[in-house]
Amino acid sequence: MSFNEEDARGVKQPHNDLLVIILTIEGLNTKRILVDNGSSADIIYHPAFQQLKLDPGRLRSFDSPLVSFSGDRVYPKGIVTLTVTVGTYPRQVTHQLDFLVVDYPSSYNMIIGRPTLNRWKSTTSTYCPKVKFPTENGVGKVKGDQVLARECYQAMLAAKENHT
Repeated sequence: MSFNEEDARGVKQPHNDLLVIILTIEGLNTKRILVDNGSSADIIYHPAFQQLKLDPGRLRSFDSPLVSFSGDRVYPKGIVTLTVTVGTYPRQVTHQLDFLVVDYPSSYNMIIGRPTLNRWKSTTSTYCPKVKFPTENGVGKVKGDQVLARECYQAMLAAKENHT
């Protein structure tokens, strides 16, 4: 799996945007999902958990804290297994994936970290921005949404300004 200039067609260059995608979670198109190769966990934020109308009874206990980039310790509400589909038919894959449920302010609904990226056997490109992964029918792909990425980034900056 490789990337070329064709993959970057339609991307506003130059940019330093984050890779933000849309996935199908529990059968629903879910926006504002950050792909973060540096994250050792897959995370769903509590408001998204509620918006997906997930049964709180599906939460299993999880006792270890997460440590944010700033060094803050965040204790997840629990862990939940969700059905996630990436890509479009016929080049898509569906997996049952575990997400830590975190009640912490974020402009994102979810973070896809290394556990899922490795499960998908994926390759990411922030330049394009795109995720590619093998399927039974060839290479699947999901394109990042630059507009959503910029909206999320601006919202995070605004939230930080309001807390200082």
